[in-house]
Amino acid sequence: MSPPILVLNAGSSSIKFSLYSVSGRDLSRTLHGQVEGIGTAARLEWEHAAVGDRQSRALGADSNHAAAIRAISALLDDEAAGTPLGIGHRVVHGGPRYNAPVVIDDVVVAELERLVPLAPLHQPHALAGIHAMRQAAPGVPQVASFDTAFHHDQSEIEQDYALPRDLTAQGLRRYGFHGISYDYIASVLPPELRHGKRVVVAHLGNGASMCAMHDGRSVASTMGFTALDGLPMGTRSGTIDPGLVLYLLQQRGMSAAEVEELLYQRSGLIGMSGVSSDMRTLLESDAPGAALAVEIFCWRIARELGSLAAALGGIDGLIFTAGIGAHAAPVRQKVMERAAWLGITPDPAANAAGASRISTEASRVSAWRIPTNENLMIARHVLGLVRR
Repeated sequence: MSPPILVLNAGSSSIKFSLYSVSGRDLSRTLHGQVEGIGTAARLEWEHAAVGDRQSRALGADSNHAAAIRAISALLDDEAAGTPLGIGHRVVHGGPRYNAPVVIDDVVVAELERLVPLAPLHQPHALAGIHAMRQAAPGVPQVASFDTAFHHDQSEIEQDYALPRDLTAQGLRRYGFHGISYDYIASVLPPELRHGKRVVVAHLGNGASMCAMHDGRSVASTMGFTALDGLPMGTRSGTIDPGLVLYLLQQRGMSAAEVEELLYQRSGLIGMSGVSSDMRTLLESDAPGAALAVEIFCWRIARELGSLAAALGGIDGLIFTAGIGAHAAPVRQKVMERAAWLGITPDPAANAAGASRISTEASRVSAWRIPTNENLMIARHVLGLVRR
């Protein structure tokens, strides 16, 4: 049997992992789980894909990312998984240099460390996972899959800000994110939306963005220089007037660190609602702030949909994905109703049931619900690089 592929997605207090068996070019998930509570009360949880037998065990209270990696490695030893063929990591920012997944070496690590200020909530944790796994499995090829790579070849008209050219040349431009998710969705588009079609994909989760695709390639996206831009998110503000930031700094006397904490941690759904950053909680809440936060979220999606449709010169399909997009039928319904002018006629029964197609057959523009699978996409990237 061929060695498996391991995929890691490291966050600030967790590391999610998936193990895939390899048969030729086919991949099948066999084991998945996560280490949660890193730095506090860490716990390893896992489940066999074919059985659904969720298990867990506590780790040390002071466990860091390296300890979490050791726990995952020990679990794989217990499962007799064998030495992985390769290890894939989700890396949020690839900067202007990386337009595709790469095998990680010292040069790549140095470049990723240089990009930490562009993704301060994500990049350090991906690097912690990479460093820990390089120590745990030094002979195994490791691959970085970048959230920015899918958008790398957008035109400079889309990428450039109205800034002096010398700053643009230094990399101060739009990058776009959630590219691994969009790459996966592009690979599983319904037959009706392939071959030259214009599609908008709404990746709606705790982090949220939208992408305009033509023939499966990124044309425009809502996120820009950082993953703070675009739609309101769970705790992030999304797009705001840059003058507001200047006001907070100059008139309110806030420090740069305080503004960063405000925009990344205390804004978005949690800030607007005063209740929760979780869409499920907001949809169930009777609090006026919860209802308003949901309405603003959907309103902003509908506005960005119009902008992306303009970038494409029209639209043939709309796809909802990620945690909110795949599971929050009321959000999908509100967005589709606001998009009636584009030619979308929702099918409320299909939408409520979580069907794949959620617009009527007669709808001029079709709408779909397609769960994303970033880990499988990363595993494909790994296989493509180590099996060349």
